[in-house]
Amino acid sequence: MAALGLGAGPAPLSGQNERPSSTAAIDIPYQKFVLDNGLTLIVHEDHKAPIVAVNVWYHVGSKNEKPGKTGFAHLFEHLMFNGSENFNDDYFQPFERVGATDMNGTTNPDRTNYFQNVPTPALDLALWMESDRMGNMLPAIDEARLDEQRGVVQNEKRQGENQPYGVTRQLLTENTYPEGHPYSWTTIGSMEDLDAAAIEDVHEWFGTHYGAANAVIAIAGDIDTEEVRQKVERYFGWVPSGPPVAKQEVWIAKMEGTHRQTVQDRVPQARIYMTWNVPPAGWAEFDYLDLVSDVLSTGKNSRLYKRLVYDDQIATDVAAFVIGREIGSQFRIQTTAKPGQDLAAIERAVDEELARFLAEGPTDEEMQRARTEYGARFIRGIERIGGFGGKSDILAQSEVYGGSPDAYQERLQRAAAATTEDLHDAAREWLSDGVYIL
Repeated sequence: MAALGLGAGPAPLSGQNERPSSTAAIDIPYQKFVLDNGLTLIVHEDHKAPIVAVNVWYHVGSKNEKPGKTGFAHLFEHLMFNGSENFNDDYFQPFERVGATDMNGTTNPDRTNYFQNVPTPALDLALWMESDRMGNMLPAIDEARLDEQRGVVQNEKRQGENQPYGVTRQLLTENTYPEGHPYSWTTIGSMEDLDAAAIEDVHEWFGTHYGAANAVIAIAGDIDTEEVRQKVERYFGWVPSGPPVAKQEVWIAKMEGTHRQTVQDRVPQARIYMTWNVPPAGWAEFDYLDLVSDVLSTGKNSRLYKRLVYDDQIATDVAAFVIGREIGSQFRIQTTAKPGQDLAAIERAVDEELARFLAEGPTDEEMQRARTEYGARFIRGIERIGGFGGKSDILAQSEVYGGSPDAYQERLQRAAAATTEDLHDAAREWLSDGVYIL
């Protein structure tokens, strides 16, 4: 394979920036570089332990699929672990030999990521393996390998649907978005579309979405920034940029009225899901609704938990949360009924507490608790260099969705400055109407 010489390399685009004192304690210093082929590199040094987290994000997910070709982003993720031109074998084997941990890949509607934590001396191994499958994957994929992974994914789909509450995922996806919306199909796709996936589809997907310019690599840990920059230049500089990938427009698809559906399944306890379509992650209203979810259900003194679980004792669990996405998000209240309790009574109790919040908004005490939980949740994540919510994950996520590794700072600052009126206004705008109840 070809490789670029080390040379002087690209200059850093940004580094550690000055922060207001209110957020200075929550900061992930970084250096950002963009290679000539468009690959974005973000480096964070953390020398507490001789470990490095390597996190590679491709800005492609199931929303980039088309009707009739669903499930392909996730199927391709599976194929990425089955060998490349220069290492045509199980991807995990060499990492297991050097003691790597937290090795995996995941796909959601907006992105596909691949990550591993390796001992510092094994960083070259991780970079070589990631670069070879980024640039040299197609020669290792044939019909037999495609058929094998197609079967693995279809079995995964069957197992998921056979789990308690497993049938709800598809119902919640298909019934909350209009036909043709990029979020109106599940990431795992349909059996029919998986059956129809052809080797030509593999080549097209790889060529369109897995170019260097559509990737972000975040590396955090016991490293030297300049040394890492040189290594990434050497291992990834030759990878083709790939074609420009069109950005999809925001499509919130706010519903009107109440949409209701009932499904029978073998589950230990009945459950009610209430879902509203709300603004995408990055909008102020999304962050305010995230805080609203904390007021409603985080902690034993939260409104829904206190009413349904503690006072009325009609539910064993209740959770309100936002599902953040790039072109439109969702707000969901999920309530698990206590055995023998009337679901209609549970729904009425949720409606009453939500109506009270829409009428009055949060109290100052609730507002302070929500702010504290919001910041604490973030801090718990960045105590780690890797894994979901870890520092490399946050840096990559911020770059892919926000255009800058420190885009997370805007969310933190917005949450810290949020008022009771901000939460009240966001809830009235987005939770007063347009709900799907399953």
